[in-house]
Amino acid sequence: MSIPLILLALLGPDPDAVAKAVETMTVEEKAAQLQNTAPADPEAGLPAYDWWNEGLHGLARDGDATVFPQAIGLAATWDTDLMRRVGDVVSTEARAKFNARPIGADRRIYEGLTIWSPNINIFRDPRWGRGQETYGEDPYLTGHLGVAFIQGLQGPDPDHPKVIATPKHFVVHSGPEAGRDSFDVDPSPQDMESTYLPAFRLAVTEGKARSLMCAYNAIHGVPVCAQPSLMIDRLRGDWGFKGFTVSDCDAVANITLFHHYRLDTAAAAAAAIKAGTDLNCGSAYAALPQAIKRGLVSEDEIDTALVRALSARKALGIAFGAASPWNRILPDEVGTPAHRALALEAARKAIVLLKNDAGRLPLAAGSRIAVIGADADDLNILEANYHGTAVDPVTPLEGIRRQFGAANVRYAQGSTLVDGAPVLVPETAFMADGQPGLKAEYFASATVTGTPVAVRRDRRIDFNYTRAAPLGQLDAKGFSVRWTGALVSPGSGRYTLAIDIPACWKDCKTHDAVRLWIDGKPLHQGPLGKGRVELPFVSDGRQHDFRLELDHHGEDEGIRLLWVPPAEPLLAQAVAAARESDVVVAVLGLSPDLEGEALPVSVPGFVGGDRTDIALPTAQQRLLQALRDTGKPVVLVLTSGSAVAVDPAMADAILATWYPGQAGGTALAETLAGLNNPSGRLPVTFYKSTSDLPAFVDYGMKERTYRFFTGTPLWGFGYGLSYTRFGYRGVAAKAAGTAAPVDVRVTVRNSGARAGEEVVQAYLVPPMEKGATFTAPVLQRQLVAFRRVALAPGKAQKLRFNLDPRSISTVARDGTRRVLPGSYRLWVGGGQPGTAPGQWVDFTLSGEAQVLPK
Repeated sequence: MSIPLILLALLGPDPDAVAKAVETMTVEEKAAQLQNTAPADPEAGLPAYDWWNEGLHGLARDGDATVFPQAIGLAATWDTDLMRRVGDVVSTEARAKFNARPIGADRRIYEGLTIWSPNINIFRDPRWGRGQETYGEDPYLTGHLGVAFIQGLQGPDPDHPKVIATPKHFVVHSGPEAGRDSFDVDPSPQDMESTYLPAFRLAVTEGKARSLMCAYNAIHGVPVCAQPSLMIDRLRGDWGFKGFTVSDCDAVANITLFHHYRLDTAAAAAAAIKAGTDLNCGSAYAALPQAIKRGLVSEDEIDTALVRALSARKALGIAFGAASPWNRILPDEVGTPAHRALALEAARKAIVLLKNDAGRLPLAAGSRIAVIGADADDLNILEANYHGTAVDPVTPLEGIRRQFGAANVRYAQGSTLVDGAPVLVPETAFMADGQPGLKAEYFASATVTGTPVAVRRDRRIDFNYTRAAPLGQLDAKGFSVRWTGALVSPGSGRYTLAIDIPACWKDCKTHDAVRLWIDGKPLHQGPLGKGRVELPFVSDGRQHDFRLELDHHGEDEGIRLLWVPPAEPLLAQAVAAARESDVVVAVLGLSPDLEGEALPVSVPGFVGGDRTDIALPTAQQRLLQALRDTGKPVVLVLTSGSAVAVDPAMADAILATWYPGQAGGTALAETLAGLNNPSGRLPVTFYKSTSDLPAFVDYGMKERTYRFFTGTPLWGFGYGLSYTRFGYRGVAAKAAGTAAPVDVRVTVRNSGARAGEEVVQAYLVPPMEKGATFTAPVLQRQLVAFRRVALAPGKAQKLRFNLDPRSISTVARDGTRRVLPGSYRLWVGGGQPGTAPGQWVDFTLSGEAQVLPK
């Protein structure tokens, strides 16, 4: 059939290639190209291509890559310029790997140039395990960080995108993980317009994102991926979106399987296509030919989706003979010194100093330090989720040893993270040839045979092998390892060992084999069930002969040896280390084993990847109390992807490092030593207790986030201390008219003795809308501007902000947005009013102006 004129208009210049390709295809072939794993179509000139790739905080799941702080950590930088540069590195490394093979080569999952990032959902509740993937709780901050990241990904040339960004998950999607496939949300028009939509609008109108992903959930009974009022009217009509859309994975199938919105897959696929969902992550669109036969959807509607998708491949220069200037990026432009330097800069800027009594930090040179905690030496804490394979990652323990000298550092694990949940077996539990750790023999064969190509000491068994090999002389697709030595139990009692292999779940033909012997007795031999096997054994407190072998010959993603040891011996080790030291650095918090996407976890405080309690888990509270009881100064370092409620009195100084990426240990050590002045700010509210929160399933914003919470937080959104001091003067606001921007000016000065960076924040308190009712969430204040400023001691800088009408507008209960007449109060400072230095300024607007959705 011929391409309708309306579709030709979508193709832009030189539409022939895409048009001719669509004309050559049967309906079945068109349906195949609209699924994420698209097969080769030689007649149309298309190699096989999988649309699914990830780049949340570094290129993910395709071997070696620069791993930046997790998204919530990037948000803590409040640095749009840095976000743009991080996005640029992600796209450079994606192109570098893509360019290592001919343009016409078939591409499997995680090898393409369509990046399903960033996640710009609002982190409305700290219990959501995937909140770590977001930029926090505020729509203004989220939107502007998202715009910068998208611009970094896609590059400066709109006609030749470097990669294509896909902000997700559109819209109103933030947990719980359990039931996410069928969850129906009932947000008010006010909450939709003021909280859930703004970041996506910015991603489209300012970020110019060329793709967008629709969410699993339904809104008011209609699955989002089948909701034309959002996917067509709002997205394409109001916001002028011209790109292609993709469903979250299996979201189209969920339309019938879990939402029961349509009776079968063909009807679900038709509903999604007609609602504007172009691509299907999954296989439900295989039913589109049947949907056409039943008259549920037309071939023209399918062609519209296909033209959008194939036009994206053409714009990327990866189909139809199209060229791209980005094809010149060399395959070795991965993990370059410049990229590593940026990862370190990001990790430094992400650290938030929450408490520093009596100037406890920085630590004096030569301090004897007890590093305590399971999170202190775990690769997982650095990489978080949706990550690449970090090259030369530095854990907190390693960073502190390098900075302060190994002879000055004592380490003890101290406890598990949660009672009953395994943690990594630490280096202190291994011994080989009189040294901590294990003898590791690496073989170039897929089984442990022959002569090893390398022998070295591994401190622990904690490795990410996702499409990567641990040594240059090994093939990532086939090698083997043997670890031998002694397992040194800290005391007698019952232990559980857990061999954990993050198992490949897609395109896998086989899984890695593991063999474990303790005292010559085989505990396990063969592949693991569901990626983990737990093995109980009883120790009498002595050393046990240890041997573990791995045959790596598939797509499984690494290996970790975990354990659940008796509590008292670990605690005793930590207390002893603390007493022998000048200061305790306790690296505590959460881990991606506990919080994340749809995890098979059910332990106290955690279920399914979400949290049921925001407090520091009890096992770690006991450890922290024991360390405090030694009388030694305690520096608490929180690693997590979300807010953790702790008693501030339990530490002299507190730092939040999030999941800090490959350079996290270096950045932490530099901060402890005073080489890095902490400058991060909280992108989320740290509440005092779970009881401060509304029901997790309630998507209403009343009593949520700093904008609507009427209680007193532990630490508020935007909060963060420094090793220096900043002051503000000369704050002025000039309003030219109701529909014109408000001109704001301020001078900020570094009045301390150290160079530092301040995050200048502007919060607006608008007048109360006439007739407002307290049944709706009451806006306390809203962020309307921010900027990061670097200042030497004694130096000042004048700043200027323009607050546009949308930023100062108020959203009514019916979802309309207006600039109201009346008196406005504006706070400009280093945090919210009352938490940091700053100044108030008042201004008045007369008249009223409507702000349209566009």
